[in-house]
Amino acid sequence: MRNAASLKDAMYKAILQDILSYEYKPNDILNEKALVEKYGCSKSPVREALLELCADNVLRSIPRYGYEVIRVTRDDVRDMLQYRYILEQGLLMEHFRNFSDTQIERLTDLNEKCSKAADFWEHWAYNTEFHLKMILFCGNGYAAEALRRCMDRLKRAYAQFYWDDPESVHFSMDTRNHEAILKALREKDGPALTVALAEDMNDFGGKRLYSADKSWLE
Repeated sequence: MRNAASLKDAMYKAILQDILSYEYKPNDILNEKALVEKYGCSKSPVREALLELCADNVLRSIPRYGYEVIRVTRDDVRDMLQYRYILEQGLLMEHFRNFSDTQIERLTDLNEKCSKAADFWEHWAYNTEFHLKMILFCGNGYAAEALRRCMDRLKRAYAQFYWDDPESVHFSMDTRNHEAILKALREKDGPALTVALAEDMNDFGGKRLYSADKSWLE
């Protein structure tokens, strides 16, 4: 049973990685038989992985045809970023005054690694860890896990933005508001922290997604 579950998980990760790397693009149709041949495994773990990817809104099952790769839309990104803002801003406003110098230094280190990342995968990993650490420093592990799931979904959108138009994705712009977030944490400035966090969300994927008034967050 454990081996079967492990094989299904391996197939899930392999198929998802192929989607993230754009081997399979949005609206492409995945065929179960072709995947079995590609990965050299039995039908059962591939089918289970495909069904789990459907449950996670990565794929859409089309009976007697295959599995369509779901395109992440601008509205999807908006909804996820709004969710992130409500979650992160709410917890930070409760706990930002209690952040220690050591915790802020840890965030500073993650931000430096993020800015020096060699590629967008590494950049996204450090950006994700930066935001997860802030929530963990607020002392809420459940919220951190919820944020991780949201960031995993946003990773697909980030990859899609990148592969659709790699020249337009600027990593430095994507996280340029981290410095303002760190400054607000050091100075215990709640209003500045709220603004910096909203601006950070708005720069998703190295692009300004919405108007400067941030009305999309309301």
